[in-house]
Amino acid sequence: MAGPGQPSGMASALITGTAIICWYVSNIGVLLLNKYLLSSTGFDNPVFLTLCHMIACTTIGLVASLSGFLPLKPVKSWQQFMKIVVLAAVFCLTVVLGNMSLNYIPVSFNQAVGSTTPFFTAILAFAMQGHREVPLTYYSLVPIMVGVVVASGGEPSFNFVGFSCCLAATALRALKSVLQSILMTDPSEKLDPMSLLLYMSATSVFLLVPMSAVLEPTAYTEVMELINGSPGFGWWLLSNSCLAYFVNLTNFLVTKFTSALTLQVLGNAKGVVAAAVSVAVFKNMVTWQGCVGYAITVGGVFLYSESKRRAKAAGAAPAGRAPSNSQLTTQQSGDKGSDKGAEREPLLGGLTGPSPKTSGNADVFFRGSDTRV
Repeated sequence: MAGPGQPSGMASALITGTAIICWYVSNIGVLLLNKYLLSSTGFDNPVFLTLCHMIACTTIGLVASLSGFLPLKPVKSWQQFMKIVVLAAVFCLTVVLGNMSLNYIPVSFNQAVGSTTPFFTAILAFAMQGHREVPLTYYSLVPIMVGVVVASGGEPSFNFVGFSCCLAATALRALKSVLQSILMTDPSEKLDPMSLLLYMSATSVFLLVPMSAVLEPTAYTEVMELINGSPGFGWWLLSNSCLAYFVNLTNFLVTKFTSALTLQVLGNAKGVVAAAVSVAVFKNMVTWQGCVGYAITVGGVFLYSESKRRAKAAGAAPAGRAPSNSQLTTQQSGDKGSDKGAEREPLLGGLTGPSPKTSGNADVFFRGSDTRV
C-alpha cells in the first residue's frame, strides 16, 4: 500500500510507462531528426549541430536548476572540474563523430555499428583497469562483432568514411564510460546524471565554438540562409536540439523508476525499433544479409546483458551459510531506520521519493544521434 505522498501501484505503473514511452520517442526522434537535417536539407555541419545540442542542454539544464526542478550539485574542487573537462572532451568528440557518420550511412546501419559498444567497453575496462569479466561475457562479444561484419558486407549504402566515424564514436563512447569509472570514483565527487550533463554540456560549448569556427566557418551563415529560405528548418533545428536534453532527462527518469539493467534492455530493443523506423521513413534499401547481421549483433548484446546480470547476482549472493533469524531481525531493523532517515528529493510532477543511488559514473551517451547521460 502506498504511503502518504507516495503514488499508488497503478499511478506508479502509469508514471513508469509514460517515462519509457517518452524515452523511446525522444531517442528515436533526435536520431531521425539528425539524419534528416544532415542529409535532406542541405545542412552539412555536424559540429555546429552538436554545438546546438550542447547549447540547448546547457540552457534547459540551467532553467531546470534555477527553478528547483532538478537541483544542481556544485563542483567541489578544481581537480573535480578538470575531470569533467576531460570527460567533456571525449563526450564532444563522440557526438561529433556520431553525427558526422549520419552524413554517409543510414540510421539502420549506424545503429548496428553502435551496438558494438559492449565490445569496446569490455576491452577498454580490461586494458585500462585490469577489470576481468566472467567468460560468458567475453563469449557474447563474438556474435556482437561477427554480426556487424556480416551486416557491413550486406549493407548497400556502405561508406568507409561513415563506417569509420561511427566505429570511432562507438569506441569513444565506451572510453568515456571507462574514464568516468576511473575519474569519478571519489565518493565526495559523485554527481547525479543531470548535474553531470549540465557541467559537461557547458564545457562542451566552450570546446565546440572554436572547433566549429575552424572546421565549419560558414555554418552560421548557411543556417541563417536555410532559415530565411524555409522557416520550418529553424523549428526543426530547435526541436532537435531540445530533444537532445530530453533524451537525457527521460533516461534519468527511466533509470530512477526502474533500474539500470532495465534501461540497458530497453536500449537494446530501442536500437532495433530505431532501425526499423528509419527504414520506413527514409526508405533506405536493406538486404537479408544486413538484417541477419544486425540480428546476430542484437542477440550478442542481449547475451552480454544477461551475463552481466548473472555476474552481478552471483556477486551479491551470500558466500556462506544463510543468516540467522537474529541477524535478519537486526538487518531489517537497520533497514527500517535507514528508510526513515532517507534523504528526499523532488521528482517529476511534485512526487517525492528516496534519493536514487546514482554515482558519478552515470553514463552519458550521445550515441551519434541519441543523447544519453
